[in-house]
Amino acid sequence: MNPLSVPSRGPAHRQGTRFPSVRAAIPRTKKEETVETVRQELENCYLVAGINYKGFTVKQFQELRKTLPESTKLMVAKNTLVYKAVEGTPWDAIKPCMKGMNVWLFVHSEEIPKALKPYRDFQKDKKLEDNDFTGAVFEGKFYGPHDFKKLETLPTRAEIYATLLSALQSPASSLVATLQAPARDLLMLLNAHVKNLEQQHPPASQ
Repeated sequence: MNPLSVPSRGPAHRQGTRFPSVRAAIPRTKKEETVETVRQELENCYLVAGINYKGFTVKQFQELRKTLPESTKLMVAKNTLVYKAVEGTPWDAIKPCMKGMNVWLFVHSEEIPKALKPYRDFQKDKKLEDNDFTGAVFEGKFYGPHDFKKLETLPTRAEIYATLLSALQSPASSLVATLQAPARDLLMLLNAHVKNLEQQHPPASQ
């Protein structure tokens, strides 16, 4: 061998050397960021719903986002990443709808019907019968596609106040009838009444 020759740096020389793959690390970082973003969206969230968005165009996404209230966020995330974000939390009840292609609706408001109506209108206008809600979680309970009528007809805060006020001002029989309503409705009424009292009589500052 010529002592002045430079050792070969060809593939045979590098065969035993492995370098970290930067390209492989980037997707993992993005996945972790997505999981963290989902977790942040779940904070102070009242309802999470999945929508089958197979076949949606970018333009349709943009149009839909413009129709949503400010308190509602539309987010595209893989089922596996959402699964990881909700695991071990009350939101893991959403797992049954994690099939196919989902876009996720995070509602940060008690006005559930107001948050769901824009998509219903959009679905009807664009003739997207096959792109229905795949499921939702509200107050720890899972609602399938056929249960959404219950969510879409929940009373608004104003309606709750009016119902409770009417019951309190009516004869005892009306109040009893109100108290015999389903537990979910009763809880909502009582919570609304407590908030109303707190607003009228704020606690004295220490």
